[in-house]
Amino acid sequence: MELKRPTADSRLPSSVKLGLRENWQQFTLLVVINAFVGGMIGLERTILPELAQAEFSIAAKTAILSFIIVFGITKAITNYYTGALANRFGRKNLLLLGWALSLPVPLLLIYAPNWQWVIAANVLLGIHQGLCWSSTVVMKMDLVGDKDRGLAMGLNEAAGYLAVGAVAFATGWIASHYGLRPYPFYIGIGLAIVGLLVTWIWVKDTRHHVAAEAGQSSIAKLKNVFWETTWKNPNLGAVTQAGLVNNLNDGMVWGLLPMLLVAKHFSLAQTGIIVFIYPAVWGLGQLGTGKLADIFNKRKMLTWGMALQGVALLGFIPASQNWQFIGLSALLGLGTAVVYPTFLAAIAGLTHPQQRAESIGVFRLWRDLGYAVGALLTGIIADRLGMEWSVAVIGGLTVVSAGVIWLRMDS
Repeated sequence: MELKRPTADSRLPSSVKLGLRENWQQFTLLVVINAFVGGMIGLERTILPELAQAEFSIAAKTAILSFIIVFGITKAITNYYTGALANRFGRKNLLLLGWALSLPVPLLLIYAPNWQWVIAANVLLGIHQGLCWSSTVVMKMDLVGDKDRGLAMGLNEAAGYLAVGAVAFATGWIASHYGLRPYPFYIGIGLAIVGLLVTWIWVKDTRHHVAAEAGQSSIAKLKNVFWETTWKNPNLGAVTQAGLVNNLNDGMVWGLLPMLLVAKHFSLAQTGIIVFIYPAVWGLGQLGTGKLADIFNKRKMLTWGMALQGVALLGFIPASQNWQFIGLSALLGLGTAVVYPTFLAAIAGLTHPQQRAESIGVFRLWRDLGYAVGALLTGIIADRLGMEWSVAVIGGLTVVSAGVIWLRMDS
């Protein structure tokens, strides 16, 4: 698909207005599209570790988690370039490209004769997620202005992660009744086709909204967006490291939790329910926590949210009953719901509108590298010391990250 540069226009259309109410139709459309994007991740969430063991006879945890490592790296790099190229090529064009690249993913998973095909599918899935999720995030930020950023991100992330949970549950149920392949992956074919068509026909680019906000902004531009967002700026750097650790623990939960539950003699159907609870609470919780990020101190919200995640992860170690895992998954989802929209609202509030896409791209680069770091670290520790040691290390790192936020952030 050819990317066309948006034509420059020094005159803004008179119809351009900032605000959630003023742009509710496009905003709602983008929320729906992001739910489809989340559904593409949910496609793998429950059954891929089981597929690796049952159909490809892969036993080593590091090898099984290789699909998450590849996904995390490709998504992270794509996040960065989506942010860097958003102003140049237009948000809609990047969103369209992302959907086009998603089309082969479910087919590769259905017909994969070996694990290398699964890895290839996750390269495409990572690029798709980087292009589509980053584009919808930035476009919603563009539409609402500075008043309701937290609410906007709460709605965006809620839709995405509720879809992750719903599709994870659906694929687990389908797999338990009809087998691991091909039926669970038919959902992905529908999501990819509908996502592409809806974007192509109805989505409008938001570059005029960026120009309108830039003319009103008093925020100073960053001298070096990459390094200041990464670490140099205390507020931005604290948020970025927490984003990395958040997805580091999510990568562990994604790859290791199903295996941990199987090792504790839970059925595939029970595993699907437990795996569903975490992103479902994560998603639903953001409907409230997103707006709270517009009202309350972001430093406190991020600190307590990360601490809550760490405590929940450490609780997985002694847990043995179904109700215990359900409760801990809900607690983990709540902690993640507190931090996720707050991350993006904080980054957007600290950067100039014309640098917003790039700064969010840098943040999402490091955040989603957490998937790869988490999966690799989890696999190595699990193979050498056991799965419970992996959970302990990742849980401890999450608590440390909460301390870094508290010490570095000033607001």
